[in-house]
Amino acid sequence: MVQSLTSTKLDNPQEWDLSDLYTGFDDPQLEQDLEALKTKAADFRDQFRGKVAELNADRLAECFKTLEAIAQTSGYLYSFPSLIFSADTRNTEAKQFLDKVMEALTAVENQLLFFDLELQGLTAEQFDQLQKATILQPYGHYLSKIAKYRPHTLSEAVEQTRNQDSLTGRQAFIQLRSIHLGEQQYEPVTTPDGKTVSTEADLSALAFHPNPETREAAYQSVRKVMNQHNSLYGYILNTVAQDHKIENQMRGYDSTLHKQLLADEVSEPVFNAIMEGTHSRFDLFQRYYRLKGQAIGQKIRLCDIYAPWTIDEQIPPIPYKAGVETLIAALDQFDPNYARRAEEFFIKDWVDAKVRPGKRGGAFCAYSYGKHSYLLLSYTDDYNSLFTLAHEMGHGLHFAWIDDRQTYFNSNPPMVLAEIASTFNELLLLDYLLKQAKGDKTLTKSLITRQLEDQLNLLFRQSTISRLELLVHDRAAQGSFDSTFVNDQWMKLYQELCGDAVEVLSEHQYDWARIGHIYFKPYYCYQYTASNIVSLACYQKYLEVGKDFIPGYLELLAAGGSQDQVAALRQYVGVDIEDPETIRGALTYVENLLNQLESTL
Repeated sequence: MVQSLTSTKLDNPQEWDLSDLYTGFDDPQLEQDLEALKTKAADFRDQFRGKVAELNADRLAECFKTLEAIAQTSGYLYSFPSLIFSADTRNTEAKQFLDKVMEALTAVENQLLFFDLELQGLTAEQFDQLQKATILQPYGHYLSKIAKYRPHTLSEAVEQTRNQDSLTGRQAFIQLRSIHLGEQQYEPVTTPDGKTVSTEADLSALAFHPNPETREAAYQSVRKVMNQHNSLYGYILNTVAQDHKIENQMRGYDSTLHKQLLADEVSEPVFNAIMEGTHSRFDLFQRYYRLKGQAIGQKIRLCDIYAPWTIDEQIPPIPYKAGVETLIAALDQFDPNYARRAEEFFIKDWVDAKVRPGKRGGAFCAYSYGKHSYLLLSYTDDYNSLFTLAHEMGHGLHFAWIDDRQTYFNSNPPMVLAEIASTFNELLLLDYLLKQAKGDKTLTKSLITRQLEDQLNLLFRQSTISRLELLVHDRAAQGSFDSTFVNDQWMKLYQELCGDAVEVLSEHQYDWARIGHIYFKPYYCYQYTASNIVSLACYQKYLEVGKDFIPGYLELLAAGGSQDQVAALRQYVGVDIEDPETIRGALTYVENLLNQLESTL
């Protein structure tokens, strides 16, 4: 461990320092950047609108650089209030400034819409010539993505209206849910040792508590809030889904799935293979929880799925500082440079891990091109929090490698690639912890079962969420729906997944409302499944070839969004996501873990 990290104040979960973006809402640079951005966008429009077809490759490359600079500044202006709001959704100043910025950035986006539209209006011959130009080679994949949207592009006036409507339409409803959820208060739960918790993060952490009554009380506390506002969250989801339907009709998409797969650069056969492959092996999910139920001595309820395997199983807490040091040590064994770049996040306070009321639930990594990423989570002194930290750090390191090598337009990796580093990081951490836990049978068993439960979540729960979305968006295509429809479908899906191995509590019908991705970005969750499948394949390669795997893996990370993800996976790490054997390999990995676990019982 380097001295610079140990000297930092990590005794408690840290709060982030956003001064690399702006020093505060009173920072004059904020207004200066906002006004300069508007001017730059207006000048660009005056100079090039109606003339894109006349530009040669050299001039087009200059335009791309100008647009990238505008987008980079836009990202800083959005990130600053958005990050403050995420850390405290009760911060009215952050909310007001975020609204102001979003309105301004929408206006800037509308000023620049003409450029891609005019590019898409070029003849196939013109477009082909541009793609062959040497100076535009760094933008080759970006141009191919623009071309894919040619059949789905509307007129400039309609595109501008869609952007403006988003402020008070779909995006506004998504924001409403975040604000409303952040304002909720939960019934406190007191553990047998006298500790009382009342935040969503702390209540969720009690899912791992050894006492069954405590687990159930925490589970019920969170679901009670979801039940109270079930109709509201159903109304918001219906509104979001209906807006997607309208957009599909306007743009000529077959469905919301079709639209999203195009954006994700995933073919429909690959999506179907993932969904069908996981659906065919629900027996693995059920087999695990039958084993766990036998160990606990009762049928597993949904509030028990993360319970310790034995009542007297006491896993010691892992405080924040110890967790950070453990993660860095695990990454250091993989690659010292990789670990040093992870340390920087903690040394420079790019992490917000403190638990507080009003903080957005879940965890994320927010990347600001040309600077670095910020990580948000709520660290609750347990191994689940540590693995969440490892996951988000994977994203942060991925973007660090992208930032070294890519232009702005190539800095956004396709979604399957975007989740690989995060899952890979968790596997590195798991192996390190298992080695450190030798001789500690309780911790070893806990880590193995945690890995199994993580895999079951990624392969089966996440794909089940996308199964729900298939039903929701199919229903939206036919007409509106309410929360009762979503409740019923969610219960049916979970009853099929759980079979007779897990008792699906009635309160679970409201649980879908906690899943932010079904609002923010349709069909995001199957990509966790896809990325996990690919990450497992990558990790198996790493175990086979050792350190020789690392250069290709880092090249894969550095590729960002500069090339087709299927080709990149084949080129850099020799993994083929289109090969059904890759999916079977992930399922076999889980089956082998189950066999190992069963042999110890």
